Amino acid sequence: MRGGDQISGNLFSYIDLEARVPGNHPLRVIREIVNDVLSGLASDFEASYSHTGRPSIPPERLLRALLLQAFYSIRSERQLMEQLNFNILFRWFVGLDMDDPVWDATVFCHNRDRFLEAEVSAKFLNGVVEHKKVRRLLSRDHFSVDGTLIEAWASMKSFRPKGGGGDDTGSGSGRNQERDFHGDKRSNETHESTTDTDARLYRKGNGRESKICFMGHAFMENRNGLAVGGGVSLATGMAEREEALAMIDRYRPMDGEGGKRRITLAGDKGFDVAGFVDDLRERKVTPHIAVQDHLTKTGKRRKTRIDGRTTRHAGYAISQRIRKRIEEIFGWVKVQGGQDKTKFRGRQRVDASFTLALAAYNLIRLPKLLAEIPP
Repeated sequence: MRGGDQISGNLFSYIDLEARVPGNHPLRVIREIVNDVLSGLASDFEASYSHTGRPSIPPERLLRALLLQAFYSIRSERQLMEQLNFNILFRWFVGLDMDDPVWDATVFCHNRDRFLEAEVSAKFLNGVVEHKKVRRLLSRDHFSVDGTLIEAWASMKSFRPKGGGGDDTGSGSGRNQERDFHGDKRSNETHESTTDTDARLYRKGNGRESKICFMGHAFMENRNGLAVGGGVSLATGMAEREEALAMIDRYRPMDGEGGKRRITLAGDKGFDVAGFVDDLRERKVTPHIAVQDHLTKTGKRRKTRIDGRTTRHAGYAISQRIRKRIEEIFGWVKVQGGQDKTKFRGRQRVDASFTLALAAYNLIRLPKLLAEIPP
């Protein structure tokens, strides 16, 4: 018998969100860990908000909503609010009941900006890494480091001489004027973006196009390829090596006696610089760096500090194979996490958004990783 298509409204309806979400859904594991980390950040939230005025969006719900935006690659906050309006799974994860109203997209963006400026993203990432269920998945001896470019929310037309001097005007009318860059010499010393002064003009290699961008960094442990640290810096030629040393000092595990633990650090050929290798060895870090084995312009073999003392061990070959998994982190963060071209301006907000995307990458992998090991 064919069923009818008539719609009959009910006067009363009760929906238990907890019962509607399957018990084996991956978001259940993620939500449990997220709630534990957020409970530890309660004091930081209290310090970031005023005790007077109208109540704002709870920061716990705000952060859960931002994680959903990264998990499901939702392009805008307006689309996120539409999903929260009718998606039962989203309402359950954020903590909204069926009858709770959804926030206005503009109000949500204002509260999100306050959240990003409060520097909570780094503490949230650290809380995820230090969680009791996650900590046993991490290596404490072997790590990898790398950097990637994040395109800034600024066009090449905004890259103009500092101080407004020079003949750098365009033709045509309106704010989107035509501009001819042919023959112009532009550098970060003489020019800056009028849209985002923290962004830098950077070229990845010879023959590649220059872009106005930031540089994102990740510090990965080598057991399961999870990000234990990261951040955003200005796009310069030495940024990867400088940030690598800073992340070692910041995220390096402690040994049983309260000192810094000896670790290995894997990296690509861009880290094969004598000064950087010496800095690692001074910090008692074994450099598992890929060797730049090529000839210089004069025809001589390029010198490197990575010699047989390091390459003869089997662990060096293992690090060289596993270090490439850091590209999986950047691939997910830039494509699914929406960090390929940032929608924020200013290094602080770009850094907070990128760090939160690193935490989202770790969380999205945890259900499968935790299911593979015994409790």
